[in-house]
Amino acid sequence: MGLTLSSYYQWLNPFNSNLSRKREREEEENGGRGAMLTYRRRKRTSKIGEILTYYRRRKRVSNREEGGCEREKEKEIVHQSSNKRGREGRRLSVQEERHVKKERTIVPCSSPQATFITPHSTFNCYDMDLWTEVAKHLDGRELLMLSFTNRWFNRLISQDYIWKYACLRDMGVPAPCHTSFPWKEIYASAFDGTHAYCFRQQDKHIDWMRIGSFYLDSPFVLLTETLSLPSRLPRPGTDAKRSIELTGTCSVTNAKTGIWIADLQLVRCPVCNLNTCEGTMQVLDARHMELFLEESYLTETWQFEDIGSNRIPTPSEAAVGGIFDISHLSSPRTAKILNAKSWVGPPTDWQPKAKISFHGVAVNTNLQPNDGIVVKYQVMKDNSGNVVSIRISQQLI
Repeated sequence: MGLTLSSYYQWLNPFNSNLSRKREREEEENGGRGAMLTYRRRKRTSKIGEILTYYRRRKRVSNREEGGCEREKEKEIVHQSSNKRGREGRRLSVQEERHVKKERTIVPCSSPQATFITPHSTFNCYDMDLWTEVAKHLDGRELLMLSFTNRWFNRLISQDYIWKYACLRDMGVPAPCHTSFPWKEIYASAFDGTHAYCFRQQDKHIDWMRIGSFYLDSPFVLLTETLSLPSRLPRPGTDAKRSIELTGTCSVTNAKTGIWIADLQLVRCPVCNLNTCEGTMQVLDARHMELFLEESYLTETWQFEDIGSNRIPTPSEAAVGGIFDISHLSSPRTAKILNAKSWVGPPTDWQPKAKISFHGVAVNTNLQPNDGIVVKYQVMKDNSGNVVSIRISQQLI
């Protein structure tokens, strides 16, 4: 049933002869115009093919001149392989294809280099100026984590000026003229969560709140239990006890200048030791920033001294305490603290409030109906006689 090639041509021959006779008759009828059109079409097609071939060859030459020789070689290899495959009438073997692929080598790019990519623009990951600028935006915990990276960062973060910047930034105060301890230790003592009752009278402590930091430019400090200051303030050197009883204020003449840290403490009644006693006392506690680093303080060599107290037997509306630098009492920032109506809240708000500025601090707690209040003033002095800590406490009668 199979059909051989010779039989196929014999079967196709009548059809071809009939088709050729039909074309001859049409050419005779048209006066040979059909043959002429076919000839012109073939000639035009061959002419277009010659023109395309010419421009293709010309384009290849220009590409070689511009630096694309290697790519043209690859194209020639592929073209030759395809021609070879066509001439031989078979596909290339696997080994021949591998040989063709091996001839395609990797060539460098001949395009011009960008002007902004230059050798001097390399990035140095250990640039001290760069990381010093980065350290200005990190807090103490992040600085410690960065110092644990390697030795280079450890040496960089150990620089005192980095911790000085972080300390002054977080405290929001100007830099003092002199410090006795490294700034890293000062930062740790100020922001490690410790307060005065962590070292002494821990059993009396209930709660506390960090108010902030302020700066004493002069050793003359005003202590007050009211924000409505008297017209005549106590002069430096006057008797503190008498001044407290008459005006509810007193002055300290030998305070240590520099940065001070203020906390609001809530402690139990210091009079009795009964666990059933519900009496509490509010304490405005201010200290010099280097106090917790002093050996004499840690060994409890320095103690608080009472400089006066005031007993008010009539009902009091609020428990108030303030510490101000006398040389800046007339400044606008201190005036905002003395304007109690702007921040103490309504009388029914019994939540303690605090206000701080560059040169002073004050606290206010509205009280429920009571029989009176007792205000006590205490100071702590160092070996030179300078006041390094101040406390103003209020307790209900």
